[in-house]
Amino acid sequence: MNTVEPYVHKVQYYETDKMSITHHSNYVRWMEEARVDYLSKIGWDFDKLEATGVASPVVSIEVHYKGTTTFPDEVTIRVKILACKGVRLTLGYEMENAAGKVVCQARSEHCFLNLEGRPIRLEKDCPEFFAALSERISEA
Repeated sequence: MNTVEPYVHKVQYYETDKMSITHHSNYVRWMEEARVDYLSKIGWDFDKLEATGVASPVVSIEVHYKGTTTFPDEVTIRVKILACKGVRLTLGYEMENAAGKVVCQARSEHCFLNLEGRPIRLEKDCPEFFAALSERISEA
């Protein structure tokens, strides 16, 4: 498994609520930012995926909040590939504050579609992307 540098997000003032705590919905946005960054770092940015004819919409999200963040905290987000079954991809996310405390753990599940919205089997239809994902499956 190849290690990919984590994504770091700085909490913005507009992401906080009246109590100065990051609103819970932003953690899902950060997951997407981290996922896009992760794919780019392994050589599969969204432009390349679309040029290859692959889309990977979110099918489900599971988020567990373990702590809070506030403006202007820096949140380090580690992305792990938990499973890649050819038609489904499951990613894990762990978010830590600057002190190293886990503030959020999450998962997202994605399917693979062609650009017309029809399901595809990644191993057959885009073997290079499938290999890039499969070689990074976590031991978790």
